[in-house]
Amino acid sequence: MFYYLFHYLEHRFNFPGAGLFQFISFRSAAAIILSLIISMVFGKYVIKYLLRKQVGETVRDLGLDGQKQKQGTPTMGGLLILGSILIPTLLFAKVDNIYVLLMIISTVWMGLIGFLDDYIKVFKKDKKGLAGKFKVIGQVGLGIIVGSTLFFNKGVTIKKEIDEADLAKYPAALVTPVQDHNGDFHYMVEEKVAITTIPFVKTHEFNYGKVLTLINANWKDYAWVIYIPIVIFIITAVSNGANLTDGIDGLASGTSAIIGATLGVFAYVSGNILFADYLNVMYIPNLGELTIFIAAFIGACVGFLWYNAYPAQVFMGDTGSLALGGIIAALAIIIRKELLIPVLCGIFLVENASVIIQVAYFKRTKAMYGEGRRIFLMSPLHHHYQKKGMQEAKIVSRFWIVGILLAILTVATLKIR
Repeated sequence: MFYYLFHYLEHRFNFPGAGLFQFISFRSAAAIILSLIISMVFGKYVIKYLLRKQVGETVRDLGLDGQKQKQGTPTMGGLLILGSILIPTLLFAKVDNIYVLLMIISTVWMGLIGFLDDYIKVFKKDKKGLAGKFKVIGQVGLGIIVGSTLFFNKGVTIKKEIDEADLAKYPAALVTPVQDHNGDFHYMVEEKVAITTIPFVKTHEFNYGKVLTLINANWKDYAWVIYIPIVIFIITAVSNGANLTDGIDGLASGTSAIIGATLGVFAYVSGNILFADYLNVMYIPNLGELTIFIAAFIGACVGFLWYNAYPAQVFMGDTGSLALGGIIAALAIIIRKELLIPVLCGIFLVENASVIIQVAYFKRTKAMYGEGRRIFLMSPLHHHYQKKGMQEAKIVSRFWIVGILLAILTVATLKIR
């Protein structure tokens, strides 16, 4: 909203300082500052309100140290995260940008699913919350929205470099000349294609349509048959992984902030034609605007961590954890870095995998020996370390360190091929 207001003031009245709002860097800085202010200043009032409404956490007795002290801690604090993301985004981003609009929809969509789950648990006194099938339906629905928009919307394109000899093959309106730091010109052409980045290989782009051409050369236009189900799977897996990670104080919010910062680097680089050309990464027109949303996302996670760090004064609940996972998944897909998710979201991956492995092994051994056996003392993985006697704060800090290392490795893939 402020972008359009100050754009008008600059051109109509030559208003001093209005030109600052044309810069993504300035608006991103403003978004993260406002997000931090909202979450940190208003957080205490949200906590007091939740306490008055008796929106407290019901903790199952899992035999973990410090677990009983968490009983009654306010939950549904994810509402604070959602507000801290959406308000700065609406104020500082171009809301008509297709990527920003898609992220606003994703945030509200997953936030509503999580809110329904928390509402049923807290106010309906049903510990199971929203039925699992309805959560999956919601995640699939978002996957269809995100996948269909990115595949079919005409405003979603990429630009790739072509040889000067091939310039005659393309209309001049689709070609953008870029001068590098050496003064040499490179030529970029705009394309509408379902493509993503493959890490660690020299030919670092993968076209979903080429999978179908292996069967029939005329099927490349039906790449959505592969693309949309992959998007659905990623959104479902990452949102569930974030939900499982939110089991001890500060783990999900801190990990999400680290992941968000990494995706912010990719968004800014991929949305800037000079940086994209210099680093030889995919240039995605209009993607830079997404940096403002990501800045608000980081600020919301860090600000919430002020109250959610051990010992937590508030829990995010599914309102926050499902939304964080859905946001991260949608961002990675939009930035065309979804194949980097196993590395970047490695914490979510191992948390998810530990539950799957534990359940599968238990069922298998029960069928074989009549008694179920376990690989981990408890799953998800962070509970395994709690059972081993490790302090909660130490578990979280070590998971954060691993998350930072994975983030560095992910950024390094820009040049490691």
